[in-house]
Amino acid sequence: MAVLLLLTIYIGFIGLGIPDSLFGPAWPVIYKEFGVSLASANYVSFVISGLTVVSSLVAPSVIARLKTAKVAALSTALTATGLLGFAYAPNLWWLCLWGIPLGLGAGAIDTALNNYVALHYHPSQMNFLHCFYGIGVSLSPAIMSLALQDHNNWRAGYRWAFYIQAAITLIIVLSFPLWQKVHPEVKEEKATVHNHPGLMELLKQPLVLTTCLVFMGSVAIEITTGSWGSTYLVNAKNLSPELAAGLITLYYVGMAGGRFFGGLPLITGGVGP
Repeated sequence: MAVLLLLTIYIGFIGLGIPDSLFGPAWPVIYKEFGVSLASANYVSFVISGLTVVSSLVAPSVIARLKTAKVAALSTALTATGLLGFAYAPNLWWLCLWGIPLGLGAGAIDTALNNYVALHYHPSQMNFLHCFYGIGVSLSPAIMSLALQDHNNWRAGYRWAFYIQAAITLIIVLSFPLWQKVHPEVKEEKATVHNHPGLMELLKQPLVLTTCLVFMGSVAIEITTGSWGSTYLVNAKNLSPELAAGLITLYYVGMAGGRFFGGLPLITGGVGP
């Protein structure tokens, strides 16, 4: 059952990745349709990223109250709602509005599932967990590439992503009994939530600060490529939007592969903590 629950968590992390790489590949078409400046994408990205940070900071308290399974289901449902909203947004400001559930959902599920796997599984599973995030962010540009082949119909790409996200939400909801059967002890989760060191205390540790800086650099590369890679290929290299989206998929496939192979040296420990 521990393996089955782990697979469910992996599927949940696919859902975390799906919304993250749709907007960039669609933007070369969206900004022209809405008649806004190229740089206007930053408004949408700011809303999503900002609320992701806020959601991550308050997630420990929410996890303590609702438990990981419910937080994962609620967060995935929020991101599904945001994706559906994007599919029917009439202008840029509605994209910003629907970015609110996207950001809130992304931060909460990221924190909840990372914490759960760290508590209950072997370190190799953390690498594979983020490999499945890579699968999610690889799926989205591929989906958008297919959608854009139909007369630049980026809205269809968001609808398809919504269907997948809704299915993942249902899978997590159906798995609720499994969480209690595999790990019925919730005291450990509560202790971790309430007794962890404060943020400023953690940042005083050199290794933690170094890790944060490396992570910031990695995320900067990922966000820059995901948000602006397609726009660069379309505007500077004169590629079609669908081809540009397809090429961005290769970047995310490489990222997922790196995380998969990074977990292999640790796999000897099995699925236990």
